Amino acid sequence: MTATNQRDWQLPLDDGETLYIRRIWQDAAGPPVLLIHGVMANGRIFYTDSGKGLAHFLAAAGYDVFVADLRGRGRSSPKICAASRHGQTEIICRDLPALHAAIRGLKGEVAVHWMAHSWGGVHMSSCLLRHPRLASQVASLVYFGSKRSIGVRNWRKFLEVDLVWNVLARWIIRATGYLPARRIGLGADDETEKSHRQSKCWAKLRPWVDSDDGFDYGAAARHVSLPPTLYFAARKDPCRGHADDVRRFRDESGPHLSRLRLLGRAVGHWHDYDHVSLLTHPDAPADHFPLVLEWLAGRHDLVIENY
Repeated sequence: MTATNQRDWQLPLDDGETLYIRRIWQDAAGPPVLLIHGVMANGRIFYTDSGKGLAHFLAAAGYDVFVADLRGRGRSSPKICAASRHGQTEIICRDLPALHAAIRGLKGEVAVHWMAHSWGGVHMSSCLLRHPRLASQVASLVYFGSKRSIGVRNWRKFLEVDLVWNVLARWIIRATGYLPARRIGLGADDETEKSHRQSKCWAKLRPWVDSDDGFDYGAAARHVSLPPTLYFAARKDPCRGHADDVRRFRDESGPHLSRLRLLGRAVGHWHDYDHVSLLTHPDAPADHFPLVLEWLAGRHDLVIENY
């Protein structure tokens, strides 16, 4: 087996922020893939130091993989604190375009595959709807448990979203100036006051509009066609990426070639995955990661929608 190569990369931005990128590859000439995490997380959702995870799976299949930590998260700097003023608008308008440009600067004028977990998919689709020129440079999209609004109603949604995310998190932010999610055990990484406020607003059943300048992403979706997009939803994901909410996100993103794939035993998969295990389960590389390879190769008809 060919050895996996890894390189740490620091990408400076023009506003003083620096983004961390882990490049993982076996074939340096392989097609590039950009991986983006969700809220209260960082790029480690995609790889381990022992060579496991989606990033290593893609590298073994011949892809040149770039895993980013968004501003303030993971090994990006400066770390999120009470003085941090950035939010999701900066991710959409600065971070993602800068990451995409850096990859193309290294790889040449080639199309890049974009993939995301959870809220990272919202960031990605928002970026492409706002910057149609970038959409033409993206070969495909693959989202794991990505939803924009939460319409399902169950006790887990009441506890995790209505109570913890909407109420308790705001109390903590008022006391500390930011959400120290890692320290208090809510997540793998922290969030700024602005990023929490903006994502909290978007998670409600309201129009998809930017709070900074009023840009209407929902309206843009009627005129901009996203690249071919594969949406995964986990059977045991009651509220953070429920299949109904994933489908609503797909539908509000405008007409585009897409498939929605539910990961559960009843529809032929090995396990009823949850919001995290759909990426991290030891069986994922043999169960549903092969569908990702079919999608990246443009064999969209081989990926059957099952929800």
